[in-house]
Amino acid sequence: MGLVNTGIAVMSLLLVAFIFSFSGRQTQSGVPIEIKFPSLPDTPKLALDIYEENPVFEVEIEILNGCGEPGLAAKFSDLLRKKQVDVVRSENADHFEYEKTILIQRNENVEGMRYVADALGFDIENNEHIITSIDPNIDVDLTLIIGKDYHSISPIQSYLNN
Repeated sequence: MGLVNTGIAVMSLLLVAFIFSFSGRQTQSGVPIEIKFPSLPDTPKLALDIYEENPVFEVEIEILNGCGEPGLAAKFSDLLRKKQVDVVRSENADHFEYEKTILIQRNENVEGMRYVADALGFDIENNEHIITSIDPNIDVDLTLIIGKDYHSISPIQSYLNN
């Protein structure tokens, strides 16, 4: 028993010496680092303030590529989103043989129709570009089908050139 107790005492002393030695190597005396955080405005902007500066109009539109030019629906989407129009989807139309770009009104949201027509530079009275086809089964206010004449639409032409 005495030998076991002596062994435990020696091991305990070695353990204490090891811990002391290890902890001495871990402390460093270096140069203190100063951390600066960026200052924030006193009061953050509220969502209402952000909306009032850049409102999203209550018009939902789907954009369909009817001419086959790759990526064109996405470019029209980006243009209209910059004008605060809610583009809910953009995809290919049922075929790529649409000659004229047409904006189709799907419900009674006439103000939304006028706003998007104006954003595209369309005359609301022009039956070549503006069609009313009320359909309660379609979940958007407007459908824009991009035709082969998209180069003649000045807002998209300006957008594509930039």
